[in-house]
Amino acid sequence: MFNTFRTFVLLAAMTALFMVVGYFLGGTGGMMMALVFAAGTNLFAFWNSDKMVLRMQNAVPVERSRVPELYDMVDTLSRRAGIPTPAVYVIQSDQPNAFATGRDPNNAAVAVSTGLLRTLDTREVAGVVAHELAHIKSRDTLTMTVTATLAGAISALAQFGLFFGGGNNRDNPLGGIGALLMVFLAPLAAMIVQMAVSRTREYEADKLGAEIANDPIGLASALNKIATYAKREVNIGAERNPAMAHMYIINPLSGARMDNLFSTHPDNGNRIEALRRLAAEMQLNDKGQRPAPRPAPASSGRDIGGGWRVPTAGRTEDDGGTRGPWG
Repeated sequence: MFNTFRTFVLLAAMTALFMVVGYFLGGTGGMMMALVFAAGTNLFAFWNSDKMVLRMQNAVPVERSRVPELYDMVDTLSRRAGIPTPAVYVIQSDQPNAFATGRDPNNAAVAVSTGLLRTLDTREVAGVVAHELAHIKSRDTLTMTVTATLAGAISALAQFGLFFGGGNNRDNPLGGIGALLMVFLAPLAAMIVQMAVSRTREYEADKLGAEIANDPIGLASALNKIATYAKREVNIGAERNPAMAHMYIINPLSGARMDNLFSTHPDNGNRIEALRRLAAEMQLNDKGQRPAPRPAPASSGRDIGGGWRVPTAGRTEDDGGTRGPWG
């Protein structure tokens, strides 16, 4: 319920920003045109932004026959998360990364890069997939996708207005200066609205994803690897459409600082530390397993009368503690 409310608040904020841009580009008439444009964009974003994001990030659907291990992993973890199995997409990129999209769990998709499948081991891939499933389960994907689409549209509107001579309308108090300001300020304002999608959602998705996979350390290791490679491998789709960067598990933009004021993601070291604390709380070791319980002290048995004794040596209170992660 809160995520639905947050989505509509963001839509309203983006609509208001559209109107401000329209006013400074074309006065009152421009504002009304921007309102109509915003209404259409909001409607389109709600129903189609997930498909647009997948296309803009060069993600292509894949059949189970091509990546059976990934398909089985997504299916298993989805059942553990209690959501329908989403569609699986692959991004042709050497940079290991992933994101989820979709307006609800029944219309969702998980996209992973070829670099991620090639660079990370099974535990780490499972942690990343579980993180993305956590976003779907929490319905973060609708907010993330809509804000990405609208932020890009606002920037395009500002550029469009300047190109066609916006700001000459007498109804605009700042004239051409106002139009010029919008070219620079509108994308910045859109980015700030994007930041309204609190960075705490990444911590929440890390926590829920680690619980789904039953392996916080696997996800922590994946975050460390992805962050390292993201600094040296270029994600072409993300670089061309930076408004989509906040959808990825790690900031995909090369050279982007992770801890500055306008970062779309929390500091990676803080995320890893939080996952290590969670592993300690879950009593899991670095292999994602609970230490085997100590056997009960050896005994000749329990006297049940009549000279009979029930053997008890070697029994344990819990024989399920050594199960491996996520499987």
